[in-house]
Amino acid sequence: MYLPPHDPHVDDPMRFKPLFRIHLMERKCATVECMYGHKGPHNGHIQIVKKDEFSTKCNQTDHHRMSGGRQEEFRTWLREEWGRTLEDIFHEHMQELILMKFIYTSQYDNCLTYRRIYLPPSSPDDLIKPGLFKGTYGSHGLEIVMLSFHGRKAKGTKITGDPNIPAGQQTVEINLAHPLQLPDIENLHDFSELSRIVLEVQEQVRREEQEHQQEEEECSQQAASQPAAVPLGGEGAEGEETAAGAEGTTQDKAPASQPFVLPMGVISRNEDYPRTCRICFYGTGLIAGHGFTSPERTPGVFVLFDDDRFGFIWLELKSFSLYSRIKVSFQNAEAPSREAFDEMLKNIQSLAT
Repeated sequence: MYLPPHDPHVDDPMRFKPLFRIHLMERKCATVECMYGHKGPHNGHIQIVKKDEFSTKCNQTDHHRMSGGRQEEFRTWLREEWGRTLEDIFHEHMQELILMKFIYTSQYDNCLTYRRIYLPPSSPDDLIKPGLFKGTYGSHGLEIVMLSFHGRKAKGTKITGDPNIPAGQQTVEINLAHPLQLPDIENLHDFSELSRIVLEVQEQVRREEQEHQQEEEECSQQAASQPAAVPLGGEGAEGEETAAGAEGTTQDKAPASQPFVLPMGVISRNEDYPRTCRICFYGTGLIAGHGFTSPERTPGVFVLFDDDRFGFIWLELKSFSLYSRIKVSFQNAEAPSREAFDEMLKNIQSLAT
């Protein structure tokens, strides 16, 4: 398992933690060992569920327990996962979130289901190369997000989740058709000025969406009342216009750099963010209560720093998330190829049946 670095150091490398290992013996005999816990390898089981999916199960979960009970397990987990001790955490809300995460993750005892992640395709017109990024999420610590591009929009999808927003949800959505001009350098610290700019663009986007919806409804009514007649090349021309518009948005990537500083009152876990940026866009961020209750998209600012770093200002939360690209190849010297690993799973499955 690849874990993000300790909060809030997004530029540090990922951390590697073995969870299980497979031994292939003669005559296609195989054994599985669970690596979870601190008492060494012990008996485990792996099963193929369906394509691109498999499950692991520990058969000796007592190996995960510690002599000091749950309190010792929690302190050890806190030190390894967060790089802190219990005495370091003074904020009551953070204590609650961290304890909740420990209870949630430890209950599975390495009995988990894994699904393959397919990285998004890359296009020369993309603002930056898509891929996986480490991001700061306040008291939740660092989480993994996948950035992908879809014409005039970019999306950040959570690969790891938290008690508020689970994995698989779109944490941020960026409107590449609406670049933002930051306040002049004298007003960069003024949150109300930034808020005014963002809310004006939000209203413009809302009007455009309403107009687009009305046009679609009118087209649908016309199509229902008369036979469809598409001019030669008409459909293709429309597609070219859309593509050209999206390309124009990404090609006009603004000046080489412009000053950037967080407005007063905006909280950032990492104060070591870049002080210049390439371009900013209007976007929305997903927020929700515990258990993904009452989710809503709120306005924000996507800030592109360079090819490997971007940020997002959550306007309603007055919070800033900094994201840094994951550059690790997700392989070590002993890791098998994808084909070899799939073959191992098939052998284990055939033995089980």
